[in-house]
Amino acid sequence: MGGGPAKRTDAPRPRALTGRATVLIVVFVALALAYTYPLRVYLAQESQIAQLEADQVAQRKAIADKQQQLLKWQDPEYVRAQARERLNYVRPGDKTLLVLPNPNATASTTGDQPAAAPDRWYDTLWNSVRAADAESPN
Repeated sequence: MGGGPAKRTDAPRPRALTGRATVLIVVFVALALAYTYPLRVYLAQESQIAQLEADQVAQRKAIADKQQQLLKWQDPEYVRAQARERLNYVRPGDKTLLVLPNPNATASTTGDQPAAAPDRWYDTLWNSVRAADAESPN
């Protein structure tokens, strides 16, 4: 029964990574790398499929609009109305009234006098010769 102080011993420290943990981490990293490319391809294909479906919906809508327009053009009354509106066609016996735009419409609506037409170049030249002649001392 020794009377001396008890000697303190250090407990062995466990290693940070065991061999099994290292192998497990390597396997997880390999699996993650193996699945990233197929996952990226899958997501790209899903995006492409969604875009193609949206394009298909837009094309179906355009086709439906064209079919409606075709049905309108098969109606003879619609064709006559379009001919009157677009080509100024009239039926026999109808009287036509064609309204021409007023060339002075801007001047008459504002109430101002119409602007004078600019002088022709030779009138301007002759007026400058007259003005120079009037200024010369005789």
